[in-house]
Amino acid sequence: MQLRYAFRLYPDTGQQRALARAFGCARVVFNDAVRAREDARAAGQPFPGAGELSTRLITEAKRTVERSWLGEVSAVVLQQSLRDAEAAYRNFFASLKGTRKGPKAGAPRFKSRRDARQSIRFTANARWNITDSGRLNLPKIGAVKVKWSRTLPTAPTSVTVIKDSAGRFFASFVIDTDPAADANRMPQSDRSIGIDLGLTHFAVLSTGEKIDSPRFLRRAEKKLKKAQKNLSRKQKGSKNRAKARLKVARAHTEVTDARKEFHHQLSTRLISENQGIAVESLSVAGLARTRLAKSVHDAGWTAFVNMLEYKAERYGRTLVRIGRFEPTSQTCSTCGVKDGPKPLNVREWTCTVCGTLHDRDHNAAINVKTAAGLAVTACGAPIRPEPVLAQREETGSHGFPTEPRAA
Repeated sequence: MQLRYAFRLYPDTGQQRALARAFGCARVVFNDAVRAREDARAAGQPFPGAGELSTRLITEAKRTVERSWLGEVSAVVLQQSLRDAEAAYRNFFASLKGTRKGPKAGAPRFKSRRDARQSIRFTANARWNITDSGRLNLPKIGAVKVKWSRTLPTAPTSVTVIKDSAGRFFASFVIDTDPAADANRMPQSDRSIGIDLGLTHFAVLSTGEKIDSPRFLRRAEKKLKKAQKNLSRKQKGSKNRAKARLKVARAHTEVTDARKEFHHQLSTRLISENQGIAVESLSVAGLARTRLAKSVHDAGWTAFVNMLEYKAERYGRTLVRIGRFEPTSQTCSTCGVKDGPKPLNVREWTCTVCGTLHDRDHNAAINVKTAAGLAVTACGAPIRPEPVLAQREETGSHGFPTEPRAA
């Protein structure tokens, strides 16, 4: 399994200029590759291959006056930029054919120097290395200071240098991990839980534990509003506007980093304590079109579930996703009767058959665990609610739930 380990870089002034030069050269080569393919498509000719583009856009371009400055950066950076263009076209054509999973990938677009994120990649043949003093030595850039927050488990195969919208530099290393060694690092556990994600509480576990929603964006809104107001008052193109834009970007990165740290800590704890985890597949895109859009994006459910997924795969745990139309908030977890949809303001309800008083979110978490088949008895047999006769008010057609599945 391949993972990425990211560390903060602190390049000096000269190294920042060298990195800016490398970002620009990689961007130009990428744009030239996109332009060459678009010209071939407009002329009705076959797309040029990777070898032809490499010769024309890198080797021969360095000998011209217009592109002679391409020789000031590592050739590996330029070759990797061509590979990025090739990958972008492969993803685009795979989306058109329907063979690519996930959201549709659009046609590659030209990159701009004003893009929020810029990056270059060095593979093993670029001869980059980590010095004895802990600096990252990059070709034609120099030894850059690194803030090592943890130790790399194995030797990295490549490194990507990234500059984000807030002007920060990062080194992202690709690491090949050993699944057996990772699984041995986790303590043995026979526990399993169901998770109900929501807005009132970020997560409610089938054990009854409720994890409050930090609401990082909501808490930072006052600071963000002030920074955005200062930015809007600056003249376009001025240095003061550039400084104000950086302040806005840094305020947003603080929110993003805090949310990511919360997701990492919680997902690691749940994976460490439980062998099986069940979650509900939420329609985040649909919920983001409602009046709850800001709160939905602030919670970041998709990023959290993705962390659970890759950590479960890495450490030998089991993650089960159940369908979004499973009536977890309508079903009694004690007797299994479906009691019908309920408004979001109903946080507790009593089952009309067995008379059990349910906390809405806790009951849903138990039903998530049961629907995933993770609920077991002492002898190891799965627990499933026994079928019950439909009540009079339940007869007829059962439509899809009318309430948002975030509750």
